[in-house]
Amino acid sequence: MFKTKAAVLYEPNKPLKIEILDQQEPKHGEVRIKTSVAGICASDLHYMKAELNIDKPVVLGHEGAGIVETVGPGVQNFKPGDRVITAFISGCSNCTYCLSGFVNLCTTSAALGTKQYDGTLRLTNGSQSIHQMQKLGLFSEYLICPQQSLYKIPDEVPLDVAGLIGCAVSTGIGGILNSKGAKPGIDVVIFGLGGVGLSTVMGAKLLNCNKIIAVDIKDHKLEFATKFGATHTINSSKTDVVDEIMKITNDGADMTFDTFGNSQVTNDAIKTTKRRGTTVVIGLAPVGQSVNVDMVDICRNQKTLEGSFYSSISPHESFRQIIGHYLKGEIDIRALIERTYKLEQINEAFEDLSAGQDGRGIIIFPN
Repeated sequence: MFKTKAAVLYEPNKPLKIEILDQQEPKHGEVRIKTSVAGICASDLHYMKAELNIDKPVVLGHEGAGIVETVGPGVQNFKPGDRVITAFISGCSNCTYCLSGFVNLCTTSAALGTKQYDGTLRLTNGSQSIHQMQKLGLFSEYLICPQQSLYKIPDEVPLDVAGLIGCAVSTGIGGILNSKGAKPGIDVVIFGLGGVGLSTVMGAKLLNCNKIIAVDIKDHKLEFATKFGATHTINSSKTDVVDEIMKITNDGADMTFDTFGNSQVTNDAIKTTKRRGTTVVIGLAPVGQSVNVDMVDICRNQKTLEGSFYSSISPHESFRQIIGHYLKGEIDIRALIERTYKLEQINEAFEDLSAGQDGRGIIIFPN
């Protein structure tokens, strides 16, 4: 039986436990990946704090990149040594959404959750089966995943950069570029300046937006956002954010983005959206939160409220577009990385995330 070191979540609000797990061989259509990079994302933290539900025990981690180790029967597009990004929605290729090009909304993947496409698991701790977040579980030295989860990258793309493309960068940049209301010259507001929010700022700059207003409750995060294209910054803990945005834009922004995932933030985003403008919810909120929309405002001002999940299109198409922008030097993804950790430091990494430190933290695995 193959062995892998991994960080396992057994109980919410308890530290992740580092241990050696047994891993089966890849089955039909599956690939074993040697993990190179795993991102520290707030979505993982939601599961750790029981703000979102997931089967346990589980290896978390859904943002990352690695190298193909071995392939199972029926795998034709990948071979050992290939450098790949992992997509946390793999797509079944058969449901209505996959066939329509919206792999990010695959119903089969969602229904199976942490299980592989044959409905089974690949990890055990000797006595218990261990789940893998989004069929990945990147907080492990090795993982088994569907071949559909993988996107092969050119040698010019470093693995740390590739890892962030797997979630934060695609979610943020894709969340603005693939929105119906996006066009050059508009005014935008980005609420929340984590990895996704900063990526949305990068996307706004890439789109050649006019005013790019960044909002957060920490001054150091606002200053950090100016590196990626923010033209204005607002600390919402020190000022009336709605009034301040209306002053800067005169009539509200063409598009506003909640990249944090919070009902109050979304309400502020709607209030600061101009007539015929669009509010986009990108951030994943804790289960149970809802938005109390002013229906008169939505109706009379013809505002649009929309959701954006994982760049709103097939993740593989999003990866392709973003890699193209990166290779042309139009976006600086590596500048998002502020902290690196070993797997054994993973609990420290999530403490830093909770403390609101700048940029993205990543786990680097041994070569």
